Parts: sequence; C-alpha cells; structure tokens
Amino acid sequence: MTLAIPADNLWAFAAVWLALATAAAFIARRVGLAAALVEILLGVLAGNLIGLRSNAWVDFIAGFGSIMLTFLAGAEIEPTVLRRQLRPAAVIGAISFFAPFLGAMAYAYFVAHWTVDASKIAGVAMSTTSVAVVYAVMVETRLAGKDFGQLILAACFITDLGTVVALGMLFATYNGWLAALVVAIVLAIVFVPKFLPSVFEKTSRWVSEPGLRLTFLIILVLSAIATAAKSEGVLPAYFLGLACAGFLFANPDVSRRLRSMTMGFLTPFYFLKAGTLVSFSAAVAGIGAIAAFFVVKVVAKCAGVFPAARAFQHTPKNAGYITLMMATGLTFGTISSLYGLTHHYIDQAQYTTLVTVVILTAVVPTIVAQAFFHPQEFVDPEELGVP
Repeated sequence: MTLAIPADNLWAFAAVWLALATAAAFIARRVGLAAALVEILLGVLAGNLIGLRSNAWVDFIAGFGSIMLTFLAGAEIEPTVLRRQLRPAAVIGAISFFAPFLGAMAYAYFVAHWTVDASKIAGVAMSTTSVAVVYAVMVETRLAGKDFGQLILAACFITDLGTVVALGMLFATYNGWLAALVVAIVLAIVFVPKFLPSVFEKTSRWVSEPGLRLTFLIILVLSAIATAAKSEGVLPAYFLGLACAGFLFANPDVSRRLRSMTMGFLTPFYFLKAGTLVSFSAAVAGIGAIAAFFVVKVVAKCAGVFPAARAFQHTPKNAGYITLMMATGLTFGTISSLYGLTHHYIDQAQYTTLVTVVILTAVVPTIVAQAFFHPQEFVDPEELGVP
C-alpha cells in the first residue's frame, strides 16, 4: 500500500509527517519511552504499511535536525562535571567505544563478509552509547544530580566523541578541505564561546532572535566545510557544542529555546525518515545478522566496561548498571547507519540490520538495568517517593 498524496500538495504531505511526529510525542509520554525511539518505530510502520517516503525538503530538515541534535549532545555535559570525572569517564568511555567498534567491524568483515567501508559503518554504528536514553533515565531515576549518574553521563560523552570522530575521519578525503575543516573547528572552539554570549546578551529582547540565527549560521558553515571535506556535518557540530556547553549551562533559557526548536520540530523528521528506510522483509531475512550484531555489541560492551568499572571500586551490581547504560544506543547509531546508506557504503538490507540492532539496544539494556541493577543507595528514598 502506498500513501496517495498528490505530488503538488506540499501541505498535505507535510501534515502527514507532522501528524506522525505529534503522535510520537504523545505515545512516548504515555508509555515512558524516549520520543526518538517512538519516532523511529512510527517511521518503520509508515514506511512499510503506507509506503511513506521523504522528499528534498524533508531531507534538509532531517539533516539539519541530526546536526543540531549532535550540537546539543556535545553541550550536554557540564565542563566542571567532565573535569571532575575525567579519569574514570575517559577510561570507561574509551573502552566502551573501542571494544564494540573493533568487535563489530571484525565480525562484519571476517564473518559476515561485508565490504571494508560497510564494516567500518557497522563498527561505528555499534560503538555508540545513547546520550538521549541515558540522560532521560538519569533524570527520571534522580541519578543525574549524583556523582554516580554524572560519571555515566561523562563516560557517554567520551564514547560518543569517539563515535563522531571515527565517523568524521574514516570517510574523510585527506586534502586541503580537511585541513580547512580542522582549522575551522579550532577557530570555532576558541572564538565562538567568547563572542556568542555577548550577542545573546545584547539582543535578548529582540523578537527576531539574532543570537539563535547566528548560532545556526556558524553550525551550517562548519557543516558545509565538513561536507566539502567528504566528512560528516555532525563532527564540527559536536565539538562546537562541547565548546559552548559552559555558556548554555549558564543560560538555561537559551538552551531551552535551542532544545525546543530542535526536539520539537527538526529531529522528529530525522528519526521518522530513519524509520521509513527500514524494511520489514529485510529485517525478517536478516534476523540472524541482527541477532549476531546485537550479541557482538552487548558482549563487547560487557567484556570491556564491566572490568573497567570494577577497577574503579564499583560494586558488581553498580558496575553492571554502568555497563548496561553504556550498552544502549540510538541517536548516533542511527546517524551513522543513515550516513552509510545515503553515501552508498551499505545497502538497504545492511542498513535495516544495523538500525534494528540500534533500536533493540535502546530498549533491552535499559529495561534490564532498571529491573535488576538500579543503584538505590545513590538516591534518597524521599526522592523516589518511598515512605
């Protein structure tokens, strides 16, 4: 069945996409799942049941959404928290990246016989940890304000930093444009946090929001340079987000406006589009590969992260909780897989395999962690509503 919307009826087409995005927000709230996960699932259903597909303007909004989401992810970790938790976070986060990255890449190349580029995409997609899922869990369980929760968030940042750098550098063309990208990133990190606060301060009452427009402009210029270097626009956005984290934490109203615009309008198109590209028939045909990649990722995360957490004097239960949180995946796993598909490094079946695994890792480790490993000793009973 294909959705019959006249090609020239742009508004009807847009209404369908926004209807799905709106439904996802309500469903996510109702069932307690991350909105991004529900958006992907609705995209899968719409793509397979009514033949929903994107067009040029959806591709632009979805692409801009992924870049802005990456910028916000980079700005998620408060600099003081990262400095305080740097040593354990760096060790746990680095292992959390390298273990599944190398394991999935080796499995894809030597066992599944994927091409070299497809194997790289598989490694990057499986290496991720979902900041979106972990942050939501930390907030909902009152761990976000504790050192234990902040350690997990900082380790997630290190893992995803490795993911973004790997995606950006493995497929870059090493020429003058790449050198220009490196210079542009360095200049942005040094100068943007210095002049951007004054722009927002001087124009805070302007309805036209020139501060937000300037932020978007800088991000798009950096993404344009990254694209010219055959890299990915999320790479400079992540670094810029990290550089601006202090400013955004000090100005929660600016952060809220950026987040509302990004999460309210841009990213639903990205996750819905990612879902429409998943094929039911390909998922059924590739059920063996899906199970194999899921096992490879989770086993690699457990084999690497659990001993590292124990080495930093965490109890077996708490180390298990850290491990399962680091085994989640969603945003960057989807971004990596879609990047591979749109640049023809992987095919439709391989994309379906990777995204299905990403969806499973967003759900299964989280449920197991909350059911069997939640560290109650870090949360006061009153905070959880326990008498």
